[in-house]
Amino acid sequence: MTDPRSRRRDRMLSPLTRRILAVNVIALAIPIAGLLYLGPYRDNLIAAEMEALRTQGEIFAGALGEGAIKITVVGDEVLSIVPARHIIRRLSEPTRVRARLYLHDMQVAADSNQLGAAGTAVRVEDLPPPDADGEPVVTPLLDMMEQMTTLLGDQQIEIYSDALRRNGGALPEVERALRGEIAGAVRQYKDGGLVLSVALPVQRYYKVFGALNLSKDGTEIEAALRDVRSTILLVFAGALVVTVALSVYLAGAIARPLNRLALAAERVRRNVALDSVNIPDMTGRRDEIGDLSGTLREMTDALRLRMVGIERFAADVAHEIKNPLTSLRSAVETAVRIKNPEQQQQLMTIIKEDVDRLDRLISDISDASRLDAELSRDEVEPVDIASMMSMLSDLHGSEGPPVTVQTVGDGPFMVSGLEGRLVQVFRNLITNAQSFSPEDGEIRLAVRRTGDMIEVTVEDDGPGIPEGKLDAIFDRFYSERPSAEKFGTHSGLGLSISQQIVEAHGGEIRAENRSNGRAGVCGARFTVLLPAQTD
Repeated sequence: MTDPRSRRRDRMLSPLTRRILAVNVIALAIPIAGLLYLGPYRDNLIAAEMEALRTQGEIFAGALGEGAIKITVVGDEVLSIVPARHIIRRLSEPTRVRARLYLHDMQVAADSNQLGAAGTAVRVEDLPPPDADGEPVVTPLLDMMEQMTTLLGDQQIEIYSDALRRNGGALPEVERALRGEIAGAVRQYKDGGLVLSVALPVQRYYKVFGALNLSKDGTEIEAALRDVRSTILLVFAGALVVTVALSVYLAGAIARPLNRLALAAERVRRNVALDSVNIPDMTGRRDEIGDLSGTLREMTDALRLRMVGIERFAADVAHEIKNPLTSLRSAVETAVRIKNPEQQQQLMTIIKEDVDRLDRLISDISDASRLDAELSRDEVEPVDIASMMSMLSDLHGSEGPPVTVQTVGDGPFMVSGLEGRLVQVFRNLITNAQSFSPEDGEIRLAVRRTGDMIEVTVEDDGPGIPEGKLDAIFDRFYSERPSAEKFGTHSGLGLSISQQIVEAHGGEIRAENRSNGRAGVCGARFTVLLPAQTD
């Protein structure tokens, strides 16, 4: 069955790469979408066009008021239609606006899109521009953006209906212009195109003769918007290419090393031997992935050492258990054949001692096997080493050689650790010192602070440690006992467990022989260094 993690690593774009791409593209698209909307920019263009249209209308209306008003024989002022048509036609031709002149009865007296008089007029319409060769790539995107803009932003604009197109006199701004006001309106066709309209009164000396309506479509506005949107889209396309390239590079710089580390970790999980598995060394990156690589390498080395230690521990345990079991089996087999009660009693004594030895050995092995889990699981607490030594001095001084305590320098002598396990270390050292000290000897405990370490020494007046065994005494199942002590009363795990506890607390334990310079060795000294508690 294929591992889902392997399938994810085999993809061209890993999940991490897709996430980085999505985040970067969305972060780029959001401001671009806001720029493409161009609502305020469009409103400013419309306002500018309306102001220009109104200025043109004032010019048109002024020209009509001065050039198309004639005085009749009775002295009345009337609007002359023919000159008005010529003026409107001539003025509107270069401006590309549609100009219409309305009378008070809402009839169109002149229209720049018509030539000739009413009934014989010819309608003038601008032809659409010729089709361009080929359509720009961005045109469909621009059309889509314009449709979205129409849906989102133009709901409040009045629709330029067919009725208004046929009967311009129904325009509200024309009615207001006939009352002497200047009015304007922005409308849109059903397909989204804009229609700008301004109406002004045609007057002379405050007398209104008609209403001039100037209108134009929003082609220029839409063209300006399309140009800006086209530029933004081109910039977005370039930025998108750069963003995707950088995202792929960034994802590769993260995902590929992580995949390599994941594959190596998977090989570690599947390879029991661990000898042929190496975690890639990426610590040279000096970033989080480099830190992860270093941590995985350290973890793998620790795992390798732990497995090797477990194998050796199992072999040592099997060897140590085999000795009393062999003795026990031999005694049992002999006891079956021997009929002498006294000899049988001796064999039973041997069997009992072997059983007791096995019991002690199994208890110490169980304690040693639980030690790692306990040290990593239990909460540390402040421990006063000076108080602990004083308590142990009172406890062990009542039996055997006396135990004295000396504190050197000012305290506090506090460490962070597991008090029960630290008590186990020092009780083991004091018990060993008592077992080797003569009856008139003395056990001396000293506590001092050395820099950021708390130093504890345990000295005795015994024969010392055999030459070349200062390191070996900390090995598992190593036992160097006094000659008068009964064989098998110790498992040889005490100092090994003590070393394991001290090192788990970040400390160090070492052994050395004391010498007075003349008589040679005069006892052993064990030194324990533990990190002092920081405030």
